[in-house]
Order: sequence, then structure tokens, then C-alpha cells
Amino acid sequence: MDQPTYLTPGLPDPDPYPGPPPRHRPRRYDPLAVALGNASLLGVGYLLIGRRKLAVTAVLGTVVLVSALVSTASRGYEIAALVWWVAVVAHGWFLASRGMPRVASRGQRLVALAVTLPVLLAVGLLRYDAAGIGRDVTEARDRGDCAGVFGAQDEVWAGHRVADAPLSARGDEVVEDCRRLETAGALLDSGLRGDNDALEEGFGILGSALREPGNERTVRAVLDGFLDGLPTDSPCGTVRITDWLRDREPTGDQLDRSADTATRVAPGALVACGDSLMKDSDWETARARYRQLLADHPDDDLRGRARTGVIRATQAIELDNVRGLLSGTEDAQPEYCSQPAKYSAAKPMGKGTNRALYFGNTEYTNQLPGSWKAGDAARAVAIVCVGESAHGSSVETCPYEARDSGGITYVTFHKIAIPVRVYELRTGRLVAKRTIQISGSSCPALLTYYTYGTYDSPPKDQYVTESKSDVRNAFRPLISR
Repeated sequence: MDQPTYLTPGLPDPDPYPGPPPRHRPRRYDPLAVALGNASLLGVGYLLIGRRKLAVTAVLGTVVLVSALVSTASRGYEIAALVWWVAVVAHGWFLASRGMPRVASRGQRLVALAVTLPVLLAVGLLRYDAAGIGRDVTEARDRGDCAGVFGAQDEVWAGHRVADAPLSARGDEVVEDCRRLETAGALLDSGLRGDNDALEEGFGILGSALREPGNERTVRAVLDGFLDGLPTDSPCGTVRITDWLRDREPTGDQLDRSADTATRVAPGALVACGDSLMKDSDWETARARYRQLLADHPDDDLRGRARTGVIRATQAIELDNVRGLLSGTEDAQPEYCSQPAKYSAAKPMGKGTNRALYFGNTEYTNQLPGSWKAGDAARAVAIVCVGESAHGSSVETCPYEARDSGGITYVTFHKIAIPVRVYELRTGRLVAKRTIQISGSSCPALLTYYTYGTYDSPPKDQYVTESKSDVRNAFRPLISR
């Protein structure tokens, strides 16, 4: 059932046609504060106007750009970061002033300034400090001081890389160049100890570093350290290095200075190396080193010593060869007798007794006096090759009666004929080829002989019985003049 509606006493009648609801009074923002807050690149300005999503976007954009800038150190990303900074500042100003009366809020400005000023001040100070470090790195490199480069660049930390990534990256490049040069220096040190492969690799690194601008002084410092190590304590090791430097293909840069050092050091090293090899009995290589000096440095002051060295080495080679040809026993003729060789340091055959080495038929050569014998090829004047004995000229024929049969046999006594060849050791020349005959006594009262079977007659040909003086008289003309 419908209930009646009554008018409440004392209340005005409602307006049957109400107007639009009253509008909220718009908030007013300070564009300068917003722009200043966004200048921190932390979205502070967007937070001041309640745009949280934009604030998060601004922070993410900053993080992405800074990460890319630090990781690549690209000048393009640095420009992009600057454009991004200008964009968020301008966008904040635009949003704060769009369609709204501008106001000046001291509180907002103080908040924005409290955040942005430390950020900008830190960036500025870090860039200033990074520039100082960069100058220190450059000055150290220009002095050729890689240790100074390392010390200066060690002061760089993450803040410098964020504030000025390209400058910090350039310092890293200089450090990397110095590390490569340190490697080159270590390789060149190995080269000084005889490793030519390391020497080649080290020079390759120096050459590649020189092709990059700014490394001239640091390369010079490494190269000077290497060249100052010449000559080394090993003369022959020094020669191997100077040979490598001499044969190195010129590159038209400061590395070619090494050839000048090689030219200066090589003569002394060659002579010293030759002398060392002579002590080690490596005469062939020693002579090659002396000859190398005469060929490569004919006007050097050491050429006289080199010529003397060539002679000494040649004589040592000759003596070694002669000793090899004379090897064997004295009772047999050595190879020298059929293939004579010279020993140019031996004395020439001259007046008086020429001491000699005797080979073959020791039955008679052992009876020669010791003053006629040299004992060694180094002290000999001649080599005497003595052949086998044979019957020489007949001296006397005597009858002998056999003790058992009583038969008479006529025995002829002969001088002892020995073929002899005499070589002058100094020249290897055959100076005498003859058959000497040793005299002696003949027809002894009792003749001793050996019989075979039933035949008891003595041999019809016998040697005379020689004495030491007979042997010496036969050999004397061979070695005495």
C-alpha cells in the first residue's frame, strides 16, 4: 500500500534542475623544480608531479644508457646520454607547465636541488679528476714511462668510467699497449739469452705498437733496454743476435737503429767468439767467425786479430787432420803415408837434424836416438814412412859347414835394404823417396838358422848384423842436412 509523502517542515524545496557539480581546484607545479629534478636523471621531477611510471621509465633509460656507455666507451653513447638528459629536463618542464598557471614552489625546488646538485657536482668532479688522470697517463707515455702509465691508470674507478667513459677507455688502451710492450721486453730479454724465435716475436710486437700513434717513446724505451744489453756475456750468443739484426728486413722506423748497434757490437763479439771456440777446439766455426769479421767489417780495428785468428784456426784444423791421418800403431804405415797433408805451423826442413815421426819397421826405427824423434805432430818437422826390409847389396860370401851333414853351403851376406819416403810436414810435400841400405858385419864364425825337415843347410842369403850406429848412419841423411 502506498505510503503518503510529507514535506519536512523548515527545509527548503529541492531545486528540480541542479547545475554541474563543482570542479576540483587544479594542482599547480613549479616547472623549474620539475626540470631541475629531472636533471638528476633519476626521475625526481616526474615524482614531484606524481608521474611514477615516467619516473621509473626515466631511471631505466638512464641505467641502460650508462651501462652501454661504460661497456662500450663509445662517444655516440655519450652524446645519446646528453640528449637523454636534455630530453627528460625539457619533458619535465613541459609537463609541469602544460595548461596550468606556473607557480614557484620553494619547497619543490629545494627537494630537486638537494638531489640534482650532488649528482651534477659528482659528475663534474669525476670528469675533472678523470681528465687529470688522462693527462698523467699521456705524459707518462710521452716520457716512455710505462710504470707511470700503470700508476696513473690505477687511480681510475667505476665513478670515472661513468662520468667520462671514453677518456677512461683511452687510458685503458694505453695500459694495454704498455702491457704488450712489457711482453715484447720479456721476449727481447729471452732473445738476449739466445732465443731467436723470441727475438723475432718481440720485434713484431714493437712494430705493431709503432703503427699506433703515440707509442714512439714507449717503444723507444723498450728497444733501448734491449740494445743496452748488447754485447751479452756470451760472445757467440751476441754474434747470433747481431747476425739476426743484420739480416732483419728494414722497416723504415726506429727499429732500424738495431742494425747500427749490431754493426758497432759485432766485430768485438766475432773476435771474442772465435777465441772462445778455439779454446773449445771448435776450429772450423772459429775460423768462420774470424772470416766473417774480415768480410763484413774489413776496415775494423780488429781485422789484424781476425787475420791472426784465421791462421791459428787453420793451423789447428790442419794439425787435427794430420793427427787423424797418423793414427794407428808405429809398426804400420798410417794413412798419411799414402795421403799426406800439410801442417803449415810446422818448421820447414833446414840445416841440422830435423825431428820426425817414424812409422813402420820398428825393428830398426826403435834404434834411432830420441833426439831425432818428435813425439807428436805438433813438434815434428818431417814424417818418415819406413817400408819392409829386403836384401840389399851383397857384402861378402862365406862357406859354412852344416853341423849334422857336414855339407858346405856358401852364404851371401846382404845389406838391409829398406824403402823410405820422407814428407816435409809444413807442406805435405814428398822430399825423399829412396831405399836406404844398412851396413853391418858379415860372415860370423857361427851362423844360427832354423831347419825344416831333413834339409839342414843354412839359407844362402843372409842380412848383415847391424849395430845402432849402422842404423843411424843409414837414416841420418834422411833427416839431417
